[in-house]
Amino acid sequence: MISAKAAICLICMRSKPIAHLFKQIADAWLTASVHFDAFRVNPSAYMTATKWWIKRKRLRARGQFAPLLSRSPRAYTLWALRHEQMAHAHSLPDMDRPIVALVDIRADRRPVALAATCERLMAENLTPLLVGSEETPIVAAAIAQIDWSASPWLFPMATGDRLAAGAIAAYRAAIADTRTRLIYADDDLLIGRRRIAPYFKPDWNSELFRHQDFLTGACIVHATPSDLEAVANSANWASQLVANMAKQATPVHLRKMLHHRCRRPPLRRPVPPIAAAHDLPPVSVIIPTRNRVDLLRTCLEGVAAAEYPSVEIIIIDNDSDDPETLGYLAMLDPARHRVLRHSGAFNYSAINNRAAQEAQGQLLCLLNNDIETTDRTWLATMATQALRPEVGAVGARLLYPDGRIQHAGVVIGVGNAAGHAHRFLRADEEGYFSRHNLPQFTTAVTAACLVVEREKFMAVGGLNERDFPVAFNDVDFCLRLNQRGWQSLYEPRATLIHHESVSRGLDLDPVGAARFAGELAALKRLWKTDEIYDPFHHPQLSRSSEQFAVAL
Repeated sequence: MISAKAAICLICMRSKPIAHLFKQIADAWLTASVHFDAFRVNPSAYMTATKWWIKRKRLRARGQFAPLLSRSPRAYTLWALRHEQMAHAHSLPDMDRPIVALVDIRADRRPVALAATCERLMAENLTPLLVGSEETPIVAAAIAQIDWSASPWLFPMATGDRLAAGAIAAYRAAIADTRTRLIYADDDLLIGRRRIAPYFKPDWNSELFRHQDFLTGACIVHATPSDLEAVANSANWASQLVANMAKQATPVHLRKMLHHRCRRPPLRRPVPPIAAAHDLPPVSVIIPTRNRVDLLRTCLEGVAAAEYPSVEIIIIDNDSDDPETLGYLAMLDPARHRVLRHSGAFNYSAINNRAAQEAQGQLLCLLNNDIETTDRTWLATMATQALRPEVGAVGARLLYPDGRIQHAGVVIGVGNAAGHAHRFLRADEEGYFSRHNLPQFTTAVTAACLVVEREKFMAVGGLNERDFPVAFNDVDFCLRLNQRGWQSLYEPRATLIHHESVSRGLDLDPVGAARFAGELAALKRLWKTDEIYDPFHHPQLSRSSEQFAVAL
C-alpha cells in the first residue's frame, strides 16, 4: 500500500505525458488555424510564400509568411502556448526588498474586476493597498501604511489588471541584478478571458516615451516617501511617479510577458518641434545624381521651397550623359547651387564623403535625387532634432508614391541584415501601436533623407567607401554614431515621398548582385547582424518581417 503523497506523485508523473500530448494537439490545431486565417486574408500572397518555401527559398518565404500569420486572431494564442510555461515559480514572501502593489480603484470599482486583480496579487504573495478604499482613500494615506525601512519597490496598477504567474519572481530576480529605479515588462490586453494585442516593447527609448507611456501599469519603481508625496495630489499620480523615476535612472526592460491589462495609457500626439526656423544654423544639402532630370528638378524644387534660413545646395553628378540633364545642370544659378563632378563607378559613400568635405554648413542633409517633398517644414524639423547633443543621424518618414511607408526607421537583424521598420504600412493605419507615427530613437535610419551635424559626420569618418559603396552604408554609419553616444532618431513629422531606386535601377545584374552579396557579408562581419537583436525591436518579434509580427 502506497502513501497519499506517493500516489499524488504517481498521478503527476502520469499526467505530464498526457498534458504534453494535449499541448501538442492544441499546437497542431492552432497552427493549422493560423495558416488557414492567413490564407483567407490573402490567398495570393500565401500561395506565393508557399511556393518559395517549396523551392527552399526560406528567408524570402519567412518574410512573406510572418506578416500574414501575425494577422490571424489566433497567432498570439499560439505564441503563448509555445512560449509560456505551464508551471511557474512563485515569489517568496520573505525577500529583503518587498514589492507593494498600489491598486488605484477610484476610476473603476467593479467588484469582479477588483477581485480578479487581488486574487492574482495574492497568488504572487502580494497584499495590495487599494487607493480609493476606506482604509486608503488617497495616495497620501498609502505612504503611512508602507514599511519604508524595508526599502520597498512599488507597483502601481489599475483595477482589472492581472499579473502573470511568476511575475513577481521575475521582477525580484531583476531587482537583484540591477541598480536602476524602474523595471518594466511586456504586456497584453484582456478581453474577457481572451488575451490580445501583445506589446513586445523596445528597450528603454526615452524619445518614444515622450509620446507613448509604455511603462505605467507594467512596471515596478524603487521610490521613496518623498517621491510618492510629490505626486500624491495628482489625479494621474501613477504616470507622474513613473515619469519621475524614469528621469532618475535608466529603466531596465524585462523581456517577459508579465502583465495582462484592461487598458493602456493614451498616446500623446507629437507636436512640431518648438525651435524657430530662423534660429537654425546653415545646412548643406548634398544630392547625388545621374541623368533623370525629371527627378532632380522635383527634388530641387522641394529644397528651394523649404522654410529654412540658410541652405547650401551641393549637386554631385556621377557621369550624367543625358543632354537634357547636362543642360539643366549648366543652367542652375551658381549662387544657389554648386555642381561637383564625380566620375567612375557609382559609390554612394565616396560621392557623399567628397561633397561633405567641401560643404560649408554646420549641418549636412544627405538627400537622394528621387525624393519629393510634401511640406515646407521638413528640413527645419529634422535640423532641430539633429542639433540635440545626444542625437546622431535623423531620418525622415519616407512614403512610396502610393502612400505606403517605405522607411520609418531601420531595424537591425531583420533578414539577418537590416530592414525598414513598418514597410508597406499605410501612414493612417494603426500598425504596431502607432509606432510609425511617433518620434523615437532607432538603431539606424536611411541616408535617402538624413540630417546630421557635420562635426559628428567627420568624427566617425563619414560613410564607409570600401565595405559599403552602395548598400548598408547608412546602417554602418548610424551604428558608428551610436557607439559614440550619438543615437539615431526617426522623425515622422518630416514626411517625404521616395521614388526608391528609380534613378539608379535595381541590382538584378550579376555584377550588382555580387556587390550586394559582398556588402551584406561585410555588414554581418562588422556588426553581427545575423546574431544580435535590435534593442528597439524584440526577440519575440519576427526577424523575417519589417512589420513587427509576432515570431511564430
